[in-house]
Amino acid sequence: METLRPVEQGGRVRGLLRHAGFDERIGASHPDVRFHRGARPCLGGRRKGGQEGQALGRSRGGFTTKIHAKSDASGAMIGFDLTGGEKADAPHFPILLDIGPDITPRAAIGDKGYSSKANRAAARARGIAPVIPHKSNEKDRPAYFAKVLYKARARIEQGIGLVKRFKRVALRCEKTERNYRSIVSFAAGLCLIKFVHTA
Repeated sequence: METLRPVEQGGRVRGLLRHAGFDERIGASHPDVRFHRGARPCLGGRRKGGQEGQALGRSRGGFTTKIHAKSDASGAMIGFDLTGGEKADAPHFPILLDIGPDITPRAAIGDKGYSSKANRAAARARGIAPVIPHKSNEKDRPAYFAKVLYKARARIEQGIGLVKRFKRVALRCEKTERNYRSIVSFAAGLCLIKFVHTA
């Protein structure tokens, strides 16, 4: 009689489980939880953030980040913005005019990537002369272009080249935009100190 009581109790438990809707074939879990049918990630676990919103994008050069930089006359970077590598330059021209130190330059020099009527109008609205070459397919191109001023763009390219000498800037070792922005700011600061001491 004593030996039958545990079996009887087990039957009662099975009956309760059956009424509750549980499958009584599910036994003890396997020592390796990967074989368990109900194995799921912890409810409190954080989801991975992914690469959205991290200034990463595909361009012809691969999976990259584009640095839209604003420099002074010596070529030192005084402001920048980050976007994915596939983003165009032209839409960021008004942003570059507004970021950086609170100064109003007399001229804004940019390459053909920033060429558009809207960008030239945005510069003139701020009292800045746009020195941006016109594209070959643009209509009503003016005959005069300030080539002497445009030659100063070489200093800007050299300043960007100095910042890209830092391996963490050139290779983008950071995953998040915030961390990469910090590295670019740090590198630009070091280059700016160098410019100040050598000027």
